[in-house]
Amino acid sequence: MFKAMPTLVSWNVNGLRSVIGKGFSSFLEKKKPAVLCLQEIKIDAAKLAALQFPYPHLLWHSAQKPGYSGTAILSHHKPLRVVRDLPGEPPHPLEGRLLAAEFDDFWLVNVYVPNSQRELTRLAYRQNHWDPGLRKYLAGLARKKPVVVCGDFNVAHEPIDLANPQANRRNAGFTDEERAGFSSLLEAGFVDTFRHHHPGEAGHYSWWTYRMNARARNIGWRIDYFLVSQGFLPRVKKSFIWPEITGSDHCPVGIEVDVAFK
Repeated sequence: MFKAMPTLVSWNVNGLRSVIGKGFSSFLEKKKPAVLCLQEIKIDAAKLAALQFPYPHLLWHSAQKPGYSGTAILSHHKPLRVVRDLPGEPPHPLEGRLLAAEFDDFWLVNVYVPNSQRELTRLAYRQNHWDPGLRKYLAGLARKKPVVVCGDFNVAHEPIDLANPQANRRNAGFTDEERAGFSSLLEAGFVDTFRHHHPGEAGHYSWWTYRMNARARNIGWRIDYFLVSQGFLPRVKKSFIWPEITGSDHCPVGIEVDVAFK
């Protein structure tokens, strides 16, 4: 059991093998998250299993397409149960976008929400299938046990969550449909922990394009989140973003929680 209050961290690494060569081990040693959720690992199960991590429990869900998408959970604590894939009819594409772990006190759900793409070619799928499917799944879990859901949601919810909201209207990640889908998730009983702990604070982002020196200029988007079911909120003592951690076009985000892993 951790003496300090444990931290849960989420990071879209944009290629796990790539970020390993960019200080990933130093990040783990310095920050020591109790549980680390990764998105866009872009690696298959066999290659991932060959990598060495200072965690006894390594869960992964790779995409069917090589070098694409995928999620992983690195944990110091053994989950009671693991679920892969978002259920639904028709079945969702096998892209490794949801990986859930049940612990004694809560469900932890790691998601990599589909990007709607530049021409919004996947917006209809996201609006009509993924977003309502995820909302239904999470609400079902929350009826039995508190839920923590984290990951790359590929949407900036409000104008405060990106540097140039007016210039990005109708762009993927800031369409009315995507924002409404996120709002519906909050209305279903989930809380954006960072916005709860930092109301009205602008300039906090988790993703920056590699172009135009955007990260150095902090021209970014907040699209990575930790949401919790309403009843779990009192146990979230801190919500944070670590923009100083590099190695990906995203940075880690996380929460400090009052839980005792068994």
